[in-house]
Amino acid sequence: MGRLLRQGQGWRLGWDAGNSPYVGLVGAEAWALELTLPELQDFCRLLGDVARTFESLTPELMPEERLTCEHSSSLIWLEAAGYPGDFDLRLLLLTGRRGEGYWPATAVRELLAASQSLSATNLEAML
Repeated sequence: MGRLLRQGQGWRLGWDAGNSPYVGLVGAEAWALELTLPELQDFCRLLGDVARTFESLTPELMPEERLTCEHSSSLIWLEAAGYPGDFDLRLLLLTGRRGEGYWPATAVRELLAASQSLSATNLEAML
């Protein structure tokens, strides 16, 4: 699979093996960032980590309590704020070219599902 673009209301996630070194794409309706393979792998992994953190804290929360959590690598920083299954997401690209993005909670659930279908193994196999 050389090229893939998944998108929904307020989000985009893409892959183009022929666009080295920036094979990945994340974005929303009004912005996009091209990512290297390691950046895209970290983004997908960290987004899953954020969702699992929110879910693991659910039993300890009152229904009206909002959470904020951060997960990062040397390449990507994510911050989520909201409720389990209903949180906004901020992205900072920490490499030399830098970049920033934001998805509202209405877009994050579908973005999460799409990102989890692009596992690190699947991405490397597509090169």
